[in-house]
Amino acid sequence: MQSGNAFTTPFGRRSLSLGMLATQAGAMEVDPEASVDKWKLFRALCEARALIGISDRALVVLNALLTFYPHNELAEMSGLVVFPSNAQLSLRAHGMAPATLRRHLSALVETGLIFRKDSPNGKRYARKPRTGATGAGEGGEAFGFSLAPLVVRSQEFEAMAEAVRSERLQLKLMKEKVTLLRRDIVKLIELGFEEMPHIDWSGHYTAFRAVMDDVPRQATIRDLEPVVDGLECIQLEICKLLQDKLNLQQTSARESHSERHKQNSNTKSTSDLEPGFRKTQGQTHVPNTAPNEPAETTDAETRNIGSESPDRAGPLAAAAAGPADRAAVERADLPASETFTSVFDAKPVPLGLVRQACPDISAYAKNGLASWSELMGAAIVVRSMLGVSPSAYEEACSVLGQENAAIAMACILQRADQINSAGGYLRSLTDKAAKGEFSVWPMLLAQLRANGQHVRLVKGR
Repeated sequence: MQSGNAFTTPFGRRSLSLGMLATQAGAMEVDPEASVDKWKLFRALCEARALIGISDRALVVLNALLTFYPHNELAEMSGLVVFPSNAQLSLRAHGMAPATLRRHLSALVETGLIFRKDSPNGKRYARKPRTGATGAGEGGEAFGFSLAPLVVRSQEFEAMAEAVRSERLQLKLMKEKVTLLRRDIVKLIELGFEEMPHIDWSGHYTAFRAVMDDVPRQATIRDLEPVVDGLECIQLEICKLLQDKLNLQQTSARESHSERHKQNSNTKSTSDLEPGFRKTQGQTHVPNTAPNEPAETTDAETRNIGSESPDRAGPLAAAAAGPADRAAVERADLPASETFTSVFDAKPVPLGLVRQACPDISAYAKNGLASWSELMGAAIVVRSMLGVSPSAYEEACSVLGQENAAIAMACILQRADQINSAGGYLRSLTDKAAKGEFSVWPMLLAQLRANGQHVRLVKGR
């Protein structure tokens, strides 16, 4: 406990305030058995500096005062008054100027971290106790700066420091969340521009920039809370649009896979290509065909049907056909390309034919093109490798169908060394298919002939 009067007043013309009296009153309640690690307490004061309302320079002075206390533990039994001179205190405060030192000492007193216990003449010193006849020490007292408020308020300062640490951690987590949201939104918008150009992604980006521009340079938790809410709303809108796109693609893939099974009405045929078509397999009747004409095509017909250029396939096929076929075309008043397409499009393309004509694409499938789904997956990989834009391939899938588009990509891969622009070539095929001038059949047959293989085709009567 503090000895002497209940309250002490400052020496000279220094004023007295109720806050100083409150600090002294609190210091009188110090527990005689309490002890506090002075350096642990000082670190807590440094962390809670903003809440206490003290400057960093004032903490330098307090650090110097603590160095004059001879023990690491602040305790009442060892005395809590330090009495350095201003000269010595200035040296331990890194050479602080006397006027600056006095100003920061006053700040420490006003914030209630220390209080003055001045001597009658204002000097700072300690009087050693005298040993009387009874052997008890008498008259021992020190005048200077009392550190008792630090011991009394140590738990308060620790709680302040813990609150500051918790807020700092929350601010760090909030900043990390803003960074992740900002990165995700920017990359999702870039993907949207590439995959779904018909959507106004610039509007989403403008909303994103409006939220980010409101973030102050030294942001607090209160500043970042509305920013996180705004970014999460923008992210949810973008993810919903992209999720709808994914659901649409998955639905289209399932429907296309089912359509392939519905189109094949010949239940006895296999998916693999036989060395030659049987006369009863896949026959298609062409109207107005003369009954006495031969059923098999000649070698010239096979070569012309496998023409490499899609737009030349129809005329060449008509030129190679027999007189009865040309007469049938004239009587039906149809161009030769339409008659040619009607012969082959009635029968689906066997997967084995694709494997024989385009063996290179098997390297991009897991199980060597064991199913149509693997062919379509390999086509997507090849599309990216050949530099075909997603929009061009998507358009080809919508016009040709996903399986025929995959077949076209397999043929383009097989002739990649002869095609300057795979994307432009695919767009050209898509445009011709939209006009009814292209089918994947002649493309595959031409590739078979280029591989040195021959297929006998049978035209039904």
